[in-house]
Amino acid sequence: MKLIPYWLDTAEPSGDYRRTPVPDEVDVAVIGAGFTGLSAAVEFANQGASVAVLERHTVGWGASGRNGGMATTGLAIGFNTAVKRYGGTRAVEMFREYNDAIDTIEKLVHNYGIECDFQRFGKLSLAFHPSHYEGMLKSQEQLASLADYDVITIPKSEIHSEIGSDFYHGAMLDPLGAGLHVGKFAHGLAGAAVAAGAVVCENAAVTELHKVSGTVHDVHTTRGVVRAKQVLVATSGYTGAVTSWLQRRVIPVGSFIIVTEPLPDEVVDRILPNRRQSSDSKMLTYYFRITPDNRLLFGGRARFALSSPDSDVKSGKILRQAMIELFPYLSNVKVDYTWGGLVDLSMDQMVHAGIHDGVFYSLCYSGHGVQMAAHMGKKMVAYMGGDKTANVWEDLKNPPVPGHFGPPWFLPIIGGAAKIIDRIK
Repeated sequence: MKLIPYWLDTAEPSGDYRRTPVPDEVDVAVIGAGFTGLSAAVEFANQGASVAVLERHTVGWGASGRNGGMATTGLAIGFNTAVKRYGGTRAVEMFREYNDAIDTIEKLVHNYGIECDFQRFGKLSLAFHPSHYEGMLKSQEQLASLADYDVITIPKSEIHSEIGSDFYHGAMLDPLGAGLHVGKFAHGLAGAAVAAGAVVCENAAVTELHKVSGTVHDVHTTRGVVRAKQVLVATSGYTGAVTSWLQRRVIPVGSFIIVTEPLPDEVVDRILPNRRQSSDSKMLTYYFRITPDNRLLFGGRARFALSSPDSDVKSGKILRQAMIELFPYLSNVKVDYTWGGLVDLSMDQMVHAGIHDGVFYSLCYSGHGVQMAAHMGKKMVAYMGGDKTANVWEDLKNPPVPGHFGPPWFLPIIGGAAKIIDRIK
C-alpha cells in the first residue's frame, strides 16, 4: 500500500521546477502552486504580467493533489442554509458561482489541451437520515423557484438505480457535477503557466513578507528574495505563520482517502452504475467516486486530526471499515493507496477572498476547492486589476477562530461534536 496520493503517483510531471531561479522582481508573486495559484499564474502571464509561483514543496503537493477529484455544484453550507443566512437573491448568486467554477475548469481543460479525464458524470448527494432527504426535497423546491435550476430527487425505494448500497435514505442528483484527474490537471495548469511566461519555483518556501509600500512586498524564500508589486496568498489549509492574520481564520481539518485496486466492470457497475461523484450528508462526511482506471476512491473526515504517515494509516483503516459497511461485497478488495490532506474551513464555511494589509488572498474553500480554487485564481486576477465585481465573497465577514494562534488544538472538540450530531440527527 502506498502512502502517497493516487493522483500525484499517476500523473506525469509538467517539469522539474526545484532549481528554477527565483527572480529578483515580478509584477505578481503567488504563494502556493495549487489550483488557485496556478490558475492565477496562467491568467496573469497571458495578460503579459511577470509572475512567479512560489511553492514550499512541488506542484499540486497540497490540497490540490490530495482531494477526491470532484468538481461539484452547491455551497458547503447547502442552499437552504444560504437562503436563511443571506436571503434568496444572494444565495442564488453564490450558488451560481459554484456552477460557473465548474465551467471555468472545463474551459481551462479545453483551452490548454489538458488531458485530465474531465467528465460531467453528475453529483449525487446522499441522505444519511430521513430528515436529510426531506431537506433535499426542500432544496429542490427552492432551487426551482428561486434559481430556476432543476435537480432530481431519488427516494430510498429507487436508490439502487444510483448506488449499490442500502445505507442511505434517498438522494439528490445534480447532473452538472464533474470529475477529473486532479494530478494531471495541476500539472497541466503548471505547464500552461510556464508556456505563457510564468516562473514556477518549487522547494521555495516563503519565510517572510516584508511590506515596502502599498501592495509592494519583498517576498523572502528559502531560495532567494523577490520584490513583487502584488502578492497573492493561495495556501488554503496549509496557511501558516508567515501570514498569521490568515492563519487565524483558517481551520485546517484533515480529510483522508483510500483508493482500491482496479475493480472489474461488473463490480463498478454495482457500486456506482452511473459513475456519479458522490458524498453523503453526515457532518463526518463520506465521499466516493470511481477513478478513470476503475478503482473506488473513498474518503472522509475519518479522524479530526492533521495528516501524517501514522495518522493516514489509522484513518485508512477506519475508512476501509466504512467502505465495507456501505458496500459489504468489497470486503476482500485490496487497498492500494492511503493518504491525507488538509481541508481549509472557515468559521462560516464560506469562501473568503480579498486584501488585507496590502496582501491579496483567496482560500477557505470548505471541501469544495477543486472547482472553486481554479475559478478564484482566475477571478482574483480581475479583482487585483481593480474589478471589484469579480469577487462575490468580498463583503463577507471573516472573523478569526477564537484562541487559534498556531496548531489547531480544537480539532478533537470539533470532531466529538460532529459525531454527536451525526448520532442524533
